[in-house]
Amino acid sequence: MQNNLFAPAIEEEVQLREQPRSKHIPAKTDYSITPNKLPQHILAFAVGFVIGGVVLFVYYKLLPLSLIGGAIFGAVYIFVAAQNAIAKRKRKLRSQFNDLLEALSVAMRAGNPPAKALIGAREDLLLLYNEGSDIITELDIIITLFENAVPLSESFHDFAKRSGLEDIESFASIFKTIEGKSSRADEIVRQTQSIISDKMEIEMEIETLMTAAKNEMNIMTVMPLVILLVLGYVGSGFMNSIYTTFGGRMAATAGLAIFTVSVVMGRRISSVNL
Repeated sequence: MQNNLFAPAIEEEVQLREQPRSKHIPAKTDYSITPNKLPQHILAFAVGFVIGGVVLFVYYKLLPLSLIGGAIFGAVYIFVAAQNAIAKRKRKLRSQFNDLLEALSVAMRAGNPPAKALIGAREDLLLLYNEGSDIITELDIIITLFENAVPLSESFHDFAKRSGLEDIESFASIFKTIEGKSSRADEIVRQTQSIISDKMEIEMEIETLMTAAKNEMNIMTVMPLVILLVLGYVGSGFMNSIYTTFGGRMAATAGLAIFTVSVVMGRRISSVNL
């Protein structure tokens, strides 16, 4: 009879399922929703208001327009900050999931069945993350659902769907295929962790290489504003026509449009997506 990693563990997993089921299942997190709360939204609005107001005042020197434009940009920046917070949380979750797979692989190589290995991995991860961290919460959900007769593959699939991360989705699909069938489950988990780790390392290397370019881009973003401020206040009326004539206003609008497109394009080019 072919050796099966899962076969010797059937009795242990049945015992885990038969444990008392009074433990409360933690609330499931939708990672497509921003973790930002009201204070973060207010801060984002304030930052956007200041940035938008200053830029418009530099280009037009019209206080009412600057206030209105700053308020509009502040409202838009709430959305931008929310999306940034979602992306940051997903990057952190991906790193935590990589640590989970590493701990899970070690536990399974020691001969533990998947369910018991998850419990051991949770204890190991508590050395790195606190109880309220996303990965610990997700482990609590998966383990508690398993104790309530929900297969691990279904819990991993639900986790992958909520996270929206390709790496977790790939692992969930692989785990569903090997659950209860493969004697090489520990090796498959280790290989999956290795692939994710390699991708993260490549991204970090690219990010390091692009740091200097990002710094240069940030300097170039600020320079047009600095030049306009300097010429406007120490140029002895050199820039007055821009703020007092129709042609000047049109030139300022064109410059602002070019400035905006340059900033947006620069941000997109400098982002790393593998």
